[in-house]
Amino acid sequence: MKHTYHVQGMTCNGCRKHVEEILSEVEGVDKANVDLEKATATLEMEAHVPFEKLQHALEEDGGRYSIHKHKTDAPVAKEEKSPQGKGTGTFYCPMHCEGDKTYDAPGDCPVCGMALVEEQSISTTSGTTYTCPMHPEVVRDEPGSCPICGMDLVAVEPDLSAEEKSYKALLRKFWISVLFTLPIFLIAMSEMIENNPLYSILSQNSWNWVQFALSLPVVFYTTWMFFERAYRSIKTMNLNMFTLIGIGAGVAWLFSVFGLFFPDFFPSQFKTETGSVHVYFEAATVILTLVLLGQVLEARAHSKTNSAVKELLKLAPNKAIRVKDGKEEEVAIDKIQLGDILRVKPGGKIPVDGVVTEGETSVDESMITGEPIPVSKSKGEKVTSGTINGNQSFLMKAEKIGSDTLLSQIIQMVNEASRSKAPIQNLADQVSGYFVPIVVLISIITYVVWAIWGPEPAQVYALINAIAVLIIACPCALGLATPMSVMVGIGKGAQNGILIKNAEGLEKMNKVNILIVDKTGTITEGKPSVESFNATSSLFSEQDIMQYIVSLNKLSEHPLAEATVSFGKEKGVEYLNVDGFNAVTGKGVEGKVEEKELALGNEKMMEMSGGKITPAIKDKAGSFQKQGKTVSYLSINSEVVGFVVIGDKIKSSSKKAIKSLQRQGVDVIMLTGDNQATARAVADELELADFKAGMLPEDKLREVEKLQQEGKVMAMAGDGINDAPALAKSDVGIAMGTGTDVAIESAAITLVKGDLQGISRAKNLSRTVMKNIKQNLFFAMVYNTIGVPVAAGVLFPFFGILLSPMIAAAAMSFSSVSVIANALRLRTAKID
Repeated sequence: MKHTYHVQGMTCNGCRKHVEEILSEVEGVDKANVDLEKATATLEMEAHVPFEKLQHALEEDGGRYSIHKHKTDAPVAKEEKSPQGKGTGTFYCPMHCEGDKTYDAPGDCPVCGMALVEEQSISTTSGTTYTCPMHPEVVRDEPGSCPICGMDLVAVEPDLSAEEKSYKALLRKFWISVLFTLPIFLIAMSEMIENNPLYSILSQNSWNWVQFALSLPVVFYTTWMFFERAYRSIKTMNLNMFTLIGIGAGVAWLFSVFGLFFPDFFPSQFKTETGSVHVYFEAATVILTLVLLGQVLEARAHSKTNSAVKELLKLAPNKAIRVKDGKEEEVAIDKIQLGDILRVKPGGKIPVDGVVTEGETSVDESMITGEPIPVSKSKGEKVTSGTINGNQSFLMKAEKIGSDTLLSQIIQMVNEASRSKAPIQNLADQVSGYFVPIVVLISIITYVVWAIWGPEPAQVYALINAIAVLIIACPCALGLATPMSVMVGIGKGAQNGILIKNAEGLEKMNKVNILIVDKTGTITEGKPSVESFNATSSLFSEQDIMQYIVSLNKLSEHPLAEATVSFGKEKGVEYLNVDGFNAVTGKGVEGKVEEKELALGNEKMMEMSGGKITPAIKDKAGSFQKQGKTVSYLSINSEVVGFVVIGDKIKSSSKKAIKSLQRQGVDVIMLTGDNQATARAVADELELADFKAGMLPEDKLREVEKLQQEGKVMAMAGDGINDAPALAKSDVGIAMGTGTDVAIESAAITLVKGDLQGISRAKNLSRTVMKNIKQNLFFAMVYNTIGVPVAAGVLFPFFGILLSPMIAAAAMSFSSVSVIANALRLRTAKID
């Protein structure tokens, strides 16, 4: 029989295997299949196994996983908490062992043992708070006096981030470790001096006891966390770097302690001339101290990998000037409400997203878009939180606050993307899964080979080389190779106005060889303007045509419709009532005005409404279309009576961007819903050989599917609702930040400025990041491939070279730091 149950608590493939093993070992269960994605366990059994028996098996394992008969029985999943105290934000594993899982407190990753990294998040509270020295429960946003005792309130010093606290704690432990390790090292090394002067003070055995005493603070305080992580890794069978360090350093220290307490247990080759056993307290403590140094350097390097987010966070202002009833007041950002009128002074940061209500200015948006030239802003134009005002004051209306602002969304997107896993990392994960067991096996083989065939004292050589093999191996360098580059690369993109939703999109962008682009809002400005209204029937004047078109378009949200409505407002057109309004995607709109059936749109809309476009009308409209203008026809009661000509300027950067992409081996195809003549005019100006006109949303989707079937890796760039299906289907969807929310949601990459030049930058960024990842993987692979055999002693028969475990520890510690340092080079990479 088969039974399916729901399992909670699994977060990675290691969890899945572990749960599968536990359930398979339950008496009566023949086979267990666990599905991580569905969070289910299917059990095969000859006779029914009591459910309580399965529960007990998982509870005995530590209670990390729970099994339930029905999905609804499972409690709501909560993020795990570390016992090491609260942090100031969200925490995640830098190696992404459990995907995008996060924790709400600092600590160690339960899978790999690495210290969790704090995610940088935007604060919505005032930067400075004030409290009473006598009554700390009194907290105010502004200075003043205590309402209880009358004392002046003092500013509260900002608390250190969990990241900084962790670094300082590690640094303090490192210096304590050095304080005790250095004397041990000097005592041990003094044995190399002829007529050792230390032996005139105490005997060698006594000095061994001194080394033992000095090693206790190092083993049981400053580096005890390594042994805790090693124990946890063995208990959960998530073997990692700390497994090897714990075994290697632990064996060296325990061997020394055992030799100190029970010297008669060991054969003569383990003993010195004085009869005391060779001890390796210096090897154990130096190894642990060097590993601790590596952790300190990693902690400092990690803080630089998310420097892009930190720079964005600095843009977030803490206070704003609110104008209420004609009076100005300074308020904390979190006190701003939607609709508030705010004054932005010259040189000040714009506090929230909104629209200019009074005044004109220029705004530096380089920190959001990557473009250095300030942008002019006047009444009715949008401004973005964190951008910097020029030299003129203006008033604005708050439209988005808190987490809804563009700056907050950028930071959130960068954080989420940084935690995502690139497909290339799967190879590293597969290698890492077998890495530690193989290294332990090589260490055992090393011991056996040296013990049997090694020179005297063979057992000593065997022990030292076996420990060196364990210590030099570094699976973490392999695990960090991809996520570090992804984190820095995604941050670099954000600083240049390229928002990447996940690491998979970043990797795929490097392989893209075809780019499909929409016309309106992507190649062109997307801010169309009316050039003329034309009447083609003697029954209606151009004024009538204008009134009908403006009235009908008043209910539409299409950019072309907005252009006609704006034009109508300027001309003071009186709106007519419209009944039965209907928007037909990719074609146009229709409705009833004064008992007349109206239809407005392209040729397909006219066909649908029964309106016939005569050759004379087509010739007249065609003269405009050949110039790249868009023509929308108006039919009344199935008779075409006029049309409106709308121009949409091609972006100045479009031609340069397309040329740049073509040089990178990307074929560019333009798909547009516009007519053939307009599309050809735009294609000719951009020197585009491949384009298709009259494309409906389903046509664009079919074109994407067709290219994918041909084996092309393609990207789609668009900004409208009609582009969303094709964006979602394409290998890499690229949305213009100036476009609709649904297009942005469907895309893997969003260009804040809505500029094709950003696609060229995204392609360059992807190529640079992937090159960096491959460098890291190569370094990690080569390091371990060469390091492990050298530590095992393969060079000894030829060159007499052996690797001290202490040197192995130093090499291991710096390998991970080297990977991070290489990833940090991306911060200065050129992607233009």
